[in-house]
Amino acid sequence: MPDAAPVLSPGDRVALLVPGTETYLDTVHRLLTAGILPIPLDPRLTEGERERILAVVRPHRVVADEAALADLHADLVRTLPAPGLPLARPMHCTSGTTGTPKGVDSGVLSRADARALVDEERELWGFRGDDVHLVLSPLYHSAPLRFALGTRLAGGRVVLPGHFDPAAVTAAIERERPTTMFCVPAHLQRLFAHWDEVGTPDLSCFRLVAHAGAPCPTEVKERLIEAFPPHTTWEFYGSTEGQFTACRSEEWQAHPGTVGRARPGRRLSADPDGTLWCVVPEFARFSYFGDPAKTAAAWRETPDGPAFSVGDHGRIDADGYVYLDGRREDLIITGGVNVYPTEVELVLGGCPGVVDVAVYAEDDPDWGQRVCAAVVVGAGHGPDEAGLAAYAREHLAPPKRPKTWRFLPELPRTLTGKVRRTDLAPDPTGQPTAQQAN
Repeated sequence: MPDAAPVLSPGDRVALLVPGTETYLDTVHRLLTAGILPIPLDPRLTEGERERILAVVRPHRVVADEAALADLHADLVRTLPAPGLPLARPMHCTSGTTGTPKGVDSGVLSRADARALVDEERELWGFRGDDVHLVLSPLYHSAPLRFALGTRLAGGRVVLPGHFDPAAVTAAIERERPTTMFCVPAHLQRLFAHWDEVGTPDLSCFRLVAHAGAPCPTEVKERLIEAFPPHTTWEFYGSTEGQFTACRSEEWQAHPGTVGRARPGRRLSADPDGTLWCVVPEFARFSYFGDPAKTAAAWRETPDGPAFSVGDHGRIDADGYVYLDGRREDLIITGGVNVYPTEVELVLGGCPGVVDVAVYAEDDPDWGQRVCAAVVVGAGHGPDEAGLAAYAREHLAPPKRPKTWRFLPELPRTLTGKVRRTDLAPDPTGQPTAQQAN
């Protein structure tokens, strides 16, 4: 870094590679107010990973430690207006699980579009001035940062208990009495396990608990609904690029397996092969920074306006409810038959005693790929291999039944709860693999 930090202008980009704190959140808000795009990144990236991403997004300034963040924050306080209406969205990078990360760029918005973006989020989630929002996930992820900023813009307070720890989160609930919380299913699983040991805290303070980021096991979803106040729990489906649906838990109970209907201002459609497309308002459109070819591949014109897809597959029923089958990148082709891991996971997740499950592919000399399942079962009461195979035979067509079963104490996941499928084959624990024929 040069001794004198470069002057920042609207449209410039600032990479943030530091943990989320109050200063971090205020810095992001001030940058967005000035139309400067923060690029939130995982501070734990290796040097090689960092260089690869920064080469793509080409930031004007890189903040890689707490001292640099303090200097940037002081510069912003001294030279820019107080935080107000964000004139941009952060440039989040897509997950590296699908290849080289891409910067999702919405550019600098007009004040009218900026106001529409804020109003849309506030109308959906009801952000208000007396909210206390509890942050569980790192702020470099899009959903946690969006909920924190939405609360802040409404005049509410944001609580940052630090790296996720069930005991610390429980203490924050008891001490701060939060009204809202965003989480991923893995958070819920760890919280419920902790509460089984120490007791469930008083959760009556919550008016909104939203989860997303990964499929939620049925058992976890049902406990979520039971534990928190009635009509307070939601699920939503989206991606780094944009938001698709929102779903009250009561709707999920009436339509098991759904991730909801299109959010206000969105229109969803599915191709014959199941590829989902979403028409969004103008203020929610994006490009992949510096990559017009990938941008063009993500968008297409429709009678309702430009629609984008991130390769997710699913179906939409007659009432508009969306059911996900999986992502094209996760597609397993076994014996010429397409198998979507999410579909198989949802079925196996309904087997009594199954706590968590991930479906993935391994190379097979006869079938091209074979369907495999890594399973976490309840202590002392979970099914064994024979029980799982019998359940699969009862609930899944032959091509979808796992040929390989692996039992693990927990699944390898990212901090947003997404399973790292590439860590499942070969077995990262060195445990022997159980083979099970269809």
